[in-house]
Amino acid sequence: MEAAIAILALTFVAFVVLGVYLTVKAVGAARRGVERTVTQARKAVEDTTLRAKSMGQVGVAGELAQLRLSLRTSMRATQDSLHARVEQDESLKESLSLFERLSGHGHELDDELKRLEREPDKLRVGERMPELRERTERITHAADSLRWAARDRARQFADDDLAALSAEIEVESGALRDWATKGPTTGVPTDVPGGIPGSAFDAAAGTAADAPQAIGAAQPAPVYPWQKAAKPETTN
Repeated sequence: MEAAIAILALTFVAFVVLGVYLTVKAVGAARRGVERTVTQARKAVEDTTLRAKSMGQVGVAGELAQLRLSLRTSMRATQDSLHARVEQDESLKESLSLFERLSGHGHELDDELKRLEREPDKLRVGERMPELRERTERITHAADSLRWAARDRARQFADDDLAALSAEIEVESGALRDWATKGPTTGVPTDVPGGIPGSAFDAAAGTAADAPQAIGAAQPAPVYPWQKAAKPETTN
C-alpha cells in the first residue's frame, strides 16, 4: 500500500512539473512573439518616419534621414537574403559571419546618424556630411556585394540543375522514340499452313483471345495509383 501511494505521489509530482515546464515554455514563446511583433512594428514606424523626413525636409536633416534609410534598407535586405539561403547552401555561413561583422559597423553608423539628427549645431554636422556619406556608401556597397553574390550563386545552381535535368529528359525522350528506328512489329506469322495468309484456315485456327476487338468496344480503364477505389454499387 505504501509503495502504491509513493508511486501515485511521484506520478502526480511528475505531472505537475511537466505542466509547469510546458506553461513556462508557452509563456516564453508568447513573450518572444510579442517582442518580435513590437520590434517589427517599431522598425516599420522608424522607416516610415525616415522616409517622410528624407522627402519632407531639406538640408542636413533630410540628408541624414536619407543616409539612415539607405543604410537600413541595404542591411536588412542582405540579412534576409543570407538567412533565407544559408540552410540550402552551407557555404554561405562564411558570408553570414562576414555580414555579422559588417552589421557592427552598420549599427555604429546608424546610432551616430541618429544622434546627429538631434544635434543643434547643424553647421558642424554639415561639415561632417562628406565623411558620413563615404562611410554609408562603403557599408551599403559591401552589403550589396554579399547579397548579389548570394543571389548569383543561387541562380547559377538553379541553371546547372535545369541544364542537367534537360539533358536527362532529352536522353529519356530519345529512348522513348527508339521504336521508330526499329520499325513497327505486327506479331502476325507469315508461314501459315497453305501459304495463304488471311485464309479461312486462319479464321478457324485463331482463338477468341487473338481476335481483334470491335471498334468502339468497351476497354477496361487503367487504374492509377493516385485514384481512389470505386465504391461498390448497392442494390435495394
